[in-house]
Amino acid sequence: MADELPSGAGEVAEDYPEIWDAYSRLGRACAEAGPLDERDRRLVKLAMAIARGSEGATHSHVRRALDEGFTVDEVRQVALLGVPTLGFPSAVAALTWVDDILDEEGDDDDGDDDEDEDV
Repeated sequence: MADELPSGAGEVAEDYPEIWDAYSRLGRACAEAGPLDERDRRLVKLAMAIARGSEGATHSHVRRALDEGFTVDEVRQVALLGVPTLGFPSAVAALTWVDDILDEEGDDDDGDDDEDEDV
């Protein structure tokens, strides 16, 4: 499992498997504690990472969102929703973090096409 995690989390999972297992159980319990489906939970987690100002967590949640079939436009909108709440500079920073992953994935679609592109 540690191979699928970002490097820092993967190292903790390898070095402290009992802590990682407990943390994973807590995450599953939180996910199952309410009515949100997996798709909604992903958007919320991405939004929380952006609001927290965590570049690494934003990268991680963008990768996961893309792997789960979210479109580029959907992921970018989460960052744009931060403009009135977090402020323009924070939202622009979040967009750059989103674009880091889009560039890494080789998708530089700017969302101007008439069709939503699934990534």
